[in-house]
Amino acid sequence: MGRYLMEPFDHGDRGDRYATERYQGAAGRNWWRCDPTLRLLMRRYLGDGFAWAQPHLDRLGELTGGLVAQCAEESDRNPPRLEKYDKWGRDISQVVMPPSFHAAREALMADNFTSPAFAEQARANGADPAVLGAAWTYLLDQADIGMGCALGTGGDMVVALAEKHAPPDVRDRVREIFANGFYSGEAAQMFTERSGGSDLAALETEAVPAGDAWLLSGFKWFASNANGSAFVVLARLPEGAVAPFLVLWERRDGSRNGVRIRRLKDKLGTRSVAAAEVELTGAEAFLLAGTGSGSGLGTMMRLTNASRLGVAMMGLGVARRALVEAVCYAGAREAFGRPLAEQPLMRRKLAELVVEVEAAQALVFDWYAGPRLRLAPALVKLRAARLGVTAASDAIEVHGGNGYIEQWPVARLLRDAQVNPIWEGGDNILCLDVRRAMVKERAHLPFLDRLRALATSDLVRTRVEDLAKAIEAWSALEHSVAEARLYPLAQFMADVYAAALLEDQATWGLDDGRKALVARRYAESHLVDQGPLRGIDRPAGEPSDFDTLLSGAVTLS
Repeated sequence: MGRYLMEPFDHGDRGDRYATERYQGAAGRNWWRCDPTLRLLMRRYLGDGFAWAQPHLDRLGELTGGLVAQCAEESDRNPPRLEKYDKWGRDISQVVMPPSFHAAREALMADNFTSPAFAEQARANGADPAVLGAAWTYLLDQADIGMGCALGTGGDMVVALAEKHAPPDVRDRVREIFANGFYSGEAAQMFTERSGGSDLAALETEAVPAGDAWLLSGFKWFASNANGSAFVVLARLPEGAVAPFLVLWERRDGSRNGVRIRRLKDKLGTRSVAAAEVELTGAEAFLLAGTGSGSGLGTMMRLTNASRLGVAMMGLGVARRALVEAVCYAGAREAFGRPLAEQPLMRRKLAELVVEVEAAQALVFDWYAGPRLRLAPALVKLRAARLGVTAASDAIEVHGGNGYIEQWPVARLLRDAQVNPIWEGGDNILCLDVRRAMVKERAHLPFLDRLRALATSDLVRTRVEDLAKAIEAWSALEHSVAEARLYPLAQFMADVYAAALLEDQATWGLDDGRKALVARRYAESHLVDQGPLRGIDRPAGEPSDFDTLLSGAVTLS
C-alpha cells in the first residue's frame, strides 16, 4: 500500500505516456521546411527567383516558428496597457507594448519581406516581391495574427493615398513613417463607431475644413493598432458624404494632435494588438480622396478590399497552424494501443483538414499571383476567415481536454481566429458586396471566365456552368428573396473557385500527382451530390491516400 502511495502515477513504463518531449507541436519547428504546400507555391510563382528566395524563406521559417511564436504566447499573457496621464495629469494616451511584442517586431523588421529594400533586391533576382510578401504574412499569421494586424493595417494604402492627395509636407512625413515598408506597425484604421461598422448612414464623426487641412471630431468605438502613428479615419463631410482622412499622431507643428484614447479593449483574443476606443477632439486631418461625388466611398472600398485579403490570410494562417498542431498531437498521443493518427475516424478528420487548408491556401495566394478579380476579396475572406475558426476548433477536439487548456497551444488559436469573420465585414456584409460587384460591375463575367480557364475535369467544368445558371436564376428573383439567397450563392462561388484552382495546381507537375488527389477529394466533398445514402456507399479510397495527403501537407522530420 505504502509503495503505491509513494510512487508517482507516471512511474516506470507509464511515464512514457506523459513525456513532454513527445508532444512537441508546431512551435520550435522551421515552418518553411515543414510546409511542402508553401514550397510548391513558391516554386511555381517565383520561377527562376526561387533559388535566390529559398534561403530567405528558410530563415523566416525558423524565425516565425521560433522567436515569434514564443513571443506570441508571452504577449497573449501580458497584453498592452494604457498610460492615460503623465505625472502632471496631462492626457498622454500612451499605449505601452510588452517587451515580447517589441522583441518579435524588431526581429521581423530586420527580415521584412515587404520593405522597399527587400522588394528591390527580390526584383533584381527575378522574384516577385508581392508573392514573397504574401509568404511573409502567411508564416507570421501562423504565429500571431494579432502581430499581423499590428504590422499590416493598411500601410500600403495610406502611403498610396497620401502620395496622391496629401499636401507635400504631410506626404514627406508619411514617407518617413513608412520608410521600413508598409508592414511596419505604423498604420491603423478608425472606421467603427458605436452605431456599428457597416451602416455608414449612421456615422457621426464630423470633418470641418481648416485651410488645406480638416478638423475631425467624433468617437471611434473599435480602433485596432491604436499605438500606430498614421490613422485612416472615416468622417462625414459638411455636405453629408463620408470620406477617409489621414490623421497623424502629431500635428504639422509637432504638437500633440487631438487624438485621445479612452481605454483599451479587453478582447477575447488577438491581445498582442492594442485595440482601443478613441476620441477625436479637433484632430488635424487630411482628405484622402478627390472632391467628386462618391470618390470617398470608392476610396474606402479599395481600403476595405485590401484589408479583407489581409484578414483572409490571417484565417488561413490560423487554419494552417491548427492543422500542424493537430497532426503533431495525433501522431504522439496513443489511445486503444496505437497513435490517434492511425485511427480511421482521426485519419478522416486530418485528411479533411489537409484538403480544406490547401483549398483556402489556393484561394488566398491566387490573389497575389493571379488576376485581381473584383469578386475575389469577399469570396476569399468568406471562406478563409471561417475556416480559421472551424480548423482551430477541430484542433482543440483532436487534443481532447488538453486542447481546452491554455498551457496547450490551440486554445489561443480559437480565441484569435474568432475575430476574423468580424474584421472587415461579417459574412452578411461580404455577401452584400458580392451582390454589388455583380449588379453594378458585372464582375461575375470575368470571374466565370477565369473558372472556365482553370477547370480541367468534367465535374468542375459542369459546376462552373451550373454556377452561371445559378447566377442567372438569382438575378431574376425578387429583391428581398435574392438578398436572402446571397449566402448559398456566395458559398457556391467559393466552392467552384477553390475546386478550379486546385485542379489547375494539379497540372503544374510539381508534386508527383498529389495535388490531383487533393483536388478530387475537395470536389467530392463540395461539388458532388452525396445521394440518398449520404455517400456511405461510396467506394473507399486507396489505403495510401491518407499517407499521400499527410506527407505532402506537413513534414515533421
